[in-house]
This record gives sequence, structure tokens and C-alpha cells, in this order.
Amino acid sequence: MLPSQFAFSIAFLLGLAGLSFHRMHLLSALLCLEGMMLSLFIALSLWILQTDSTNFSAAPMLLLAFSACEASAGLSLLVATARTHGSDRLQSLSLLQC
Repeated sequence: MLPSQFAFSIAFLLGLAGLSFHRMHLLSALLCLEGMMLSLFIALSLWILQTDSTNFSAAPMLLLAFSACEASAGLSLLVATARTHGSDRLQSLSLLQC
């Protein structure tokens, strides 16, 4: 395994660990998701550059577009949650409340 591949896989795993173990606020969960998507984007871009493949050259841009859409949807949910519940703590959220 190359050092760059190792670094991006560790970055992805750190984002995943942060998402699974540090779920106190919605904002921290969104930041962990963004870190995971950024490491996937950079790893996919480097993989395409290393293999000199032009067939998949649009894949990193597509991943970046989906990441931007995910970030905007997450931030809108964060604002809506903060307005209705008063904070972004995940423990205060319940599916049984309106």
C-alpha cells in the first residue's frame, strides 16, 4: 500500500470513527461526513491520475457535486433543528415529537 493510499484510508477511518463515537451534536456529525467525503474525493482523484484512465475522469466531479448537495441538505436540517428544538444536540431529537 502506498503512503498516500494509507493516509487517505486513515483519514476516512478517522471520519468514520468520529461519526460513530462522537455523536453529541449534529454539526460534529456533519463535519465527520464532510471529512469522509473529502478523503474519498482526493483518493478517487489520485487513483484516476495514477491509472491514466480517462473513462472515469468525471467521477470525482460527480462525487464532489453529491458532497455539496449533502452538505447543503445537512446544513438546512441543522438550521431547522436549531429553530424548532433550540439546539443541535442529537439527544434532544426524537422521532415521536412533531
